[in-house]
Amino acid sequence: MHQFTGQGGVRLAYLDEPGNRDASQAGRREAADDAGKPPILLIHGFASSHAINWVFPLWVKTLTGDGRRVVLFDNRGHGRSEKLYDPANYHIDLMAADALALLDHLGLERVDVMGYSMGARIGAFLAQAHPERVRSLILGGLGHHLADGATLPVGIADAMEAPSADDLTDPMQRMFRNFADATKSDRRALAACIRGSRDVLPEAKIGRMRLPVLIAVGTKDDVAGDPERLAVMFPAARVLPIPGRDHNRAVGDPVYKTGVLDFLGNLE
Repeated sequence: MHQFTGQGGVRLAYLDEPGNRDASQAGRREAADDAGKPPILLIHGFASSHAINWVFPLWVKTLTGDGRRVVLFDNRGHGRSEKLYDPANYHIDLMAADALALLDHLGLERVDVMGYSMGARIGAFLAQAHPERVRSLILGGLGHHLADGATLPVGIADAMEAPSADDLTDPMQRMFRNFADATKSDRRALAACIRGSRDVLPEAKIGRMRLPVLIAVGTKDDVAGDPERLAVMFPAARVLPIPGRDHNRAVGDPVYKTGVLDFLGNLE
């Protein structure tokens, strides 16, 4: 992985994968010329990483196979990026500024952006603050909780600090703690992230975001919030339901991938 400097001098790790000009995606498309396609920036979710959210579920292969340059990074406090332990370092504005710093580092003027869960929130803040840099926005695993204040419960931070997952009785606390343990995350950094990244995007600001938006949420997702309620807040958004999938299992679903490729293809 490469490194760049994010907001406030934070050291962050990233990958920059070129689009494959020759491959078609599972026979769906003819050989693609990536020269005419904007790059896409991928932003992972809480307690995840660039690899867990995007590489292992074959998103990078899917998108580069469609002729798209793919840029992805580990958010502060996650993966191979610098770990910080003060909640003030995890304001969503700061995390969106990290994403902008990566675009500047690579000299990318305008990109499509796809984020999942917390990454979708970061992407929305980036698009709202810098509309000239974001061509389209794909919000995975995030519904109306973008606007209504219902971010992940602060109790998730307590779960990160518990001596063991066996001590937890709340199902959501256990889910996120087990996920953090499985990904070998720095749980102290994740606790700070949960406490610091509790920012919402007001509906009035969402209503002024005129870029194309796709909202992709599993039909069994009890974390994201209602995607239809969020869609009506945007001037130009549509919902992609991911049938039978919960918050974690929706990430690599073929319906999600096909829907994203169709959404991006229809912009060109």
